[in-house]
This record gives sequence, structure tokens and C-alpha cells, in this order.
Amino acid sequence: QVQLVESGGGLVQAGGSLRLSCAASGSTVSINPMGWYRQAPGKQRELVATITSGGVTIYADSVKGRFTISRDNAKNTVYLQMNSLKPEDTAVYYCRARRYAMDYWGKGTLVTVSS
Repeated sequence: QVQLVESGGGLVQAGGSLRLSCAASGSTVSINPMGWYRQAPGKQRELVATITSGGVTIYADSVKGRFTISRDNAKNTVYLQMNSLKPEDTAVYYCRARRYAMDYWGKGTLVTVSS
């Protein structure tokens, strides 16, 4: 089992920045990839960014150039640096980890961007 705990959400004005963290614990060997998803009210959960243990990244088009995902393999932690935030980035952000074809999810952290 893998446990994921997100932190770093909050309220920020448009144009501001936030940094999310997700720490994995439990059976953390061979977790790959890790990533962030988000779900806005009334919308489906969508990919934000993922990163492999080797550092290969994938970003949603809507966040390219504004968000940066990174990973500390020694700490089993993934980060999401969010810059130039927009009101449409408002959502609950979830951490996801895949291990041996099983997906694990955190409980989410709320990001609210005011205009």
C-alpha cells in the first residue's frame, strides 16, 4: 500500500504562485510515475502533470510554461510549482502514484485563485 499526503494549497490572487507537495509513504519502492491531477467544481478530474523516476515530464497544455513538476526520489516526494495562476486553475489538486499497475490517490488539496 502507498499513502499519499498533499500539502500547500490555499487561496491566492490571480498572477500569484503556490507550491504543492505530495509525500508518499508505505511501499514506496518502484513508484513510477507520480503526478498531479485536478478537479474543478462540476468538471471531471484531469491531468495536470506527471513525472517519472527518471525525470521525464508530461504537462497539460493549459499549464505548460506556468507549472513545473519535480520529484525528490530520496524523499518520495513530488512537487508542483504553480506560477502565473489564473482563476480557471481553481480546483482540488490530487496527487497520484502508480506502483505495479495500481494507482494510489491522495485526498486532495484545494487551490483557489481569486480574480
